[in-house]
Amino acid sequence: MEKPYLLHFATPANRVSPFDVNMAYDAGWDAVIPYAGVGPDEIAGFTQDAIFSRGPKGARRTGIFIGGRDALLAHAMLEAARLAMVPPFQVSVFADPSGAYTTAAAMVAKAEHAVAGRGGLNGRRVTVFGGTGPVGMVAAILAAQAGARVTIPGHDGPARAEAAVAAIRARLGLDIRAADAASEAGKDALIAETEVALCTAKAGVRVLDERHLALATGLLVAADINAVPPSGIAGIGVMDDGVALGGALAIGPLAIGNVKYKVQHGLLQAMRTTEAPVYLGFAEAMAEARRHVG
Repeated sequence: MEKPYLLHFATPANRVSPFDVNMAYDAGWDAVIPYAGVGPDEIAGFTQDAIFSRGPKGARRTGIFIGGRDALLAHAMLEAARLAMVPPFQVSVFADPSGAYTTAAAMVAKAEHAVAGRGGLNGRRVTVFGGTGPVGMVAAILAAQAGARVTIPGHDGPARAEAAVAAIRARLGLDIRAADAASEAGKDALIAETEVALCTAKAGVRVLDERHLALATGLLVAADINAVPPSGIAGIGVMDDGVALGGALAIGPLAIGNVKYKVQHGLLQAMRTTEAPVYLGFAEAMAEARRHVG
């Protein structure tokens, strides 16, 4: 009898995400086993517990999914899991904390595609509103890796934005800028120089209103992941997919969400069907997102 496909779902949080559990079953995994409170100090031992019991052939039918809410912590846990493998006992690992990797990849890929005919994101001034959260931080990373000049503004002062930028620089060496957007003057100055606005703020929070958009004379793309009214950016509809917003193109949350779903489903299937182990993080999510928007 063939061994079942088992996905071990590890999270540093106190519970796993039902969304991700549903996605894994829909991608064909036979069983998804949740484990809460698995942090960076436990993930190597957790991984080795998973790889030895089924033999090398059974290991190909075993996977590890890393959740949580900390984008950089999940990145470190993915690397620690990879290093804990003992060939030929190896399993595939996929990190997607709070859906941040796949959502950010979908958002950045859609924005990149919208300006593909104008040179893409390379050299573009990208502002990630809500960039201190998990989706925003990964969106900032992916945009910077695509060659953009990225800014993370702090709506409550510069401290949290500066901490996020410092953490990204320490982990990945990327040159991302923090800005103080606590005052209207600070936000006005920032939006006036923004070419691509990525809104990843909390649901139901309006970040940019009509007055801000009137100042954004160089804006090419405005993308928003917030499907809860009011929208994060004024004038963006949930279904917008390249709809005109002044002189820019608007990308709404359901257009992004459609790609996010395809990316996560595709990567969950890839780790289930691969013959050789794969290690899937935000870079692989971006590659998959580009495939779906291209």
